[in-house]
Amino acid sequence: MSPSTKSHPSEAPAASRSRSPKPDFGHPTYYINRELAWLAFNERVLEEAEDAKNRLLERVKFLSIFASNLDEFFMVRVSGLLRQMETGVVAPPPDGMTPSEQMAAIRDRLEPVLERSRACWLEDLEPKLRNEGVVILRHEELDARERRDLRSYFESEIFPILTPLAFDPRHPFPHISSLSLNLAVMVKDEAGNERFARLKVPASLPRLLAVPSGSGQAGGLRRAARSRLVWMEDVVAANLDLLFPGLEVMQASPFRVTRDADLDIEEDEAGDLLTAMAEVVEQRYFGSAIRLEVSEHTPTRIRDVLIHNLGLQPYQVFISRAPIGLAGLFELLAIDRPDLKDTPFQPAVHPAFAGDESIFSVVKRCDVVLFHPYDSFQPVVRFLEEAASDPDVVAIKQTLYRVGANSPIVRALMQARQNGKQVSALVELKARFDEERNIVWARALEQAGVHVVYGVVGLKTHAKICLVVRREEEGVRRYVHLGTGNYNPITAKIYTDIGFFTDDPDVGKDVSDLFNALTGYSAKHEYRKLIVAPHGMRDAILSRIEREVACHVESGDGYMAFKMNALVDKRCIEALYEASQAGVQIDLQVRGICCLRPEVPGVSDSIRVISVVGRFLEHARMYYFRNGGDEELLLGSADLMPRNLDGRVETLFPLEAPELLAALRDDVLQRLIADNEKARRLRADGRYERVRRRAGEPALDCQQRLLQPGASWHLDELT
Repeated sequence: MSPSTKSHPSEAPAASRSRSPKPDFGHPTYYINRELAWLAFNERVLEEAEDAKNRLLERVKFLSIFASNLDEFFMVRVSGLLRQMETGVVAPPPDGMTPSEQMAAIRDRLEPVLERSRACWLEDLEPKLRNEGVVILRHEELDARERRDLRSYFESEIFPILTPLAFDPRHPFPHISSLSLNLAVMVKDEAGNERFARLKVPASLPRLLAVPSGSGQAGGLRRAARSRLVWMEDVVAANLDLLFPGLEVMQASPFRVTRDADLDIEEDEAGDLLTAMAEVVEQRYFGSAIRLEVSEHTPTRIRDVLIHNLGLQPYQVFISRAPIGLAGLFELLAIDRPDLKDTPFQPAVHPAFAGDESIFSVVKRCDVVLFHPYDSFQPVVRFLEEAASDPDVVAIKQTLYRVGANSPIVRALMQARQNGKQVSALVELKARFDEERNIVWARALEQAGVHVVYGVVGLKTHAKICLVVRREEEGVRRYVHLGTGNYNPITAKIYTDIGFFTDDPDVGKDVSDLFNALTGYSAKHEYRKLIVAPHGMRDAILSRIEREVACHVESGDGYMAFKMNALVDKRCIEALYEASQAGVQIDLQVRGICCLRPEVPGVSDSIRVISVVGRFLEHARMYYFRNGGDEELLLGSADLMPRNLDGRVETLFPLEAPELLAALRDDVLQRLIADNEKARRLRADGRYERVRRRAGEPALDCQQRLLQPGASWHLDELT
């Protein structure tokens, strides 16, 4: 690995600029609206579904993710705007848009993008799948034998699960659970009276049903290479006469309702937070309706019944010519067609951990950085498993935010407790959409004797930290793992994240102090090496940006490169504007939301913003400062958003080993910034455009580069 002498792609000549008069950074024109920035991110996800360079089932995956992302956007962000419109009490965002203006802008921005998603499926992906032998049929396209076999399957396997609910003077309008797929059914009795009923298609049923072939059985999506499939709602609609005997089925229209899912709990009033969270999670299914999706073939009278009884306005209704709920297309990835998917890869075991040597022995010899998913997550699991069985380990402390199902991390913690270790786990119950799973894990850990705590009142604990205390000949030694991502082996295969092992005494003491603050009472805000939110992280970032400006004024080589999921915080954006005015070169890799406007003359000329949406979710946070040659690289769990800096417990930690810093800087951060295959560049008007290669410039897909045989970002000689 070469030392840190190579030039950076964004490096400017070593000359400082005289400062122009400072603009009024409070003016809304300098900021992109947060919600519109998120929609721009999801549009980049859709572009991956539209990109013919991607393999076919990977494109289907991206379309499913686009739809799933949009569901969450409505459940959380749009619902919040609607509440703001109702209360009328809200501080305007930096861009100055009112809630009603944002709602109108969202609708205007979303309609053409939704139409693109429908066209992507109906006119591109579905026909191409059919050409590849994966045929998705409407019920009317089936032949008589197939319809007969499916009807038989419906009677035996589906009919017993379904429950039609009438709506008439004796039956109130039924509750429609959030994101459930439903049929609005109009029937007529012998007297000619029309009746309305709602029929829910249970989530336990597959969205796509395999059509029986010959003597084969129908059922969930088979893994066969060639498949004939039919939409579940079509099968149900075609057999409604069995559910409404003696009545004429006049119409069956699919629809879906999205409800407010942003939970609200007064922690300081909850006597038992675990029980209170369990009760509040149940309320998610009964939140206010905020979106109605209907088929374009839905009669106006049915649409009116739904709108009226759900308490919606016309602007909250979305009419689709494609099947509703395209997130369900994710089921297609179960098909056994490797030729239509990305080439599988096996994460490499970091050379430091490739042998039989104890994790503790390795970390005692040198710090180790893992870059997931290219580096296997298994050493992290092994770290906990070794700690659980090592007789010299006396205590383990761990934060858990999203650990996933069947977690080996949680199993190791429970095993450690059974082996007599002191084990403490901080389980964040308020991890959105993981609350139910975390409640289950918290109870299981408590039953195993683990000391479980739920964090600090009013804050989410988002920091990723694990501390193992070991008694050795020379005394007690602390071994620490710090990360940018969750302790989740599943997401570690699809998210790019960084994990750091160290036995640095100062880091170990900081982590001990932080755990004591989280589990007990502490007014400690200053740490030896860690930077901890909500006290001091914003100021730490701002002071480093100011330091870079001072270095640039002195030497003319100021440079910063940040990688994060989102850039929203107004004070941080202002500081970056000021640094750009001073001539500091700034590269920002912001995967999702970016409210900063780059390349504005006189304001952000030297700021470049790119976003990479690729095979893996770019999730690591990195903050690099050239610092006049005394380089600093901070890694951690925090994005530059008010919620991270003010409302969460977050950590940033320095990577001090020069060789490791250079490796991450050059082979990860700078390679990502130089991507010219997957990267999009943000322009001052808020539009993203693909980065185009210059003449003669080699293609660089930063993720694909690290998947190539023999590719490595880390220093083997360190191990």
